[in-house]
Amino acid sequence: MSVIIGIDIGGSTTKIVGFTSDKKIIEPMFVQANDQKTSAYGAFGKFTDTNGIKLSEIEKIMITGVGSTFIGDELYSIPCEHVREFDANGRGALYLSGLSEALVVSMGTGTAMVYANGSSVSYDGGTGVGGGTLLGLSKQMLGVSDTETLFTLAKDGDLNNIDLRIGDITKKDISPTLSAGTTAANFGNLSELATPSDIACGLINLVFETIGMVAVFAAKSRNIKDIVLIGSLTRNAEVKLVFDKIAEMFGLKFYIPDRSRYGTVIGAALCYFEK
Repeated sequence: MSVIIGIDIGGSTTKIVGFTSDKKIIEPMFVQANDQKTSAYGAFGKFTDTNGIKLSEIEKIMITGVGSTFIGDELYSIPCEHVREFDANGRGALYLSGLSEALVVSMGTGTAMVYANGSSVSYDGGTGVGGGTLLGLSKQMLGVSDTETLFTLAKDGDLNNIDLRIGDITKKDISPTLSAGTTAANFGNLSELATPSDIACGLINLVFETIGMVAVFAAKSRNIKDIVLIGSLTRNAEVKLVFDKIAEMFGLKFYIPDRSRYGTVIGAALCYFEK
């Protein structure tokens, strides 16, 4: 049995996955480290040890991510092939969702969007708003510097103390798709009595609604309705709540597939088979 390894090296997290020669997936995992090269080697060692994979069984390593430049053409004398992150995003998202065509939204430190149709992938833009925005603002406003704490804090939050809604400024029906609860201005109704939980809830809503609306514009420009979300931010339950509202408003469908946080690394590994 030969194995294809995929590695996605981010700023502080490295994700890794494997596929057997008959395209059966070996469950992905991730490690965190301050140094990208250390993170990559650590992920590789942990993954191969956990799954009992010998170096002699690995045919190739497909590598992607912002930190992939720290790795050359070999890793432990195993040949490496560098994959464009946008290509990996598209292929991974289609594989996980079972779709043949979709707008793919990669929600990481920032947000990148690609249009994927079969093996064809093209970059459609993005926004600097993402997980980095969320952590930066939460650290400044709440003294919270990790997403798990922020999302836990937000569970008791009330957006009525943060956001200005359409119902706050008019009693008329503006549009059949815009309810009174639709956001008119994020943080536009910030109360002096707002609690840290309220602010945490508002920050999450701000980031997710911004990403969601940018995705809507991109999907409409392609005249497609299917949008697949991948990346680290997708693992939080609040994501689905926000995006379901946007989907209903604009007649679109957002998919958050299983293993969505591993979409990019899975796509990188799959590029081997397409070649």
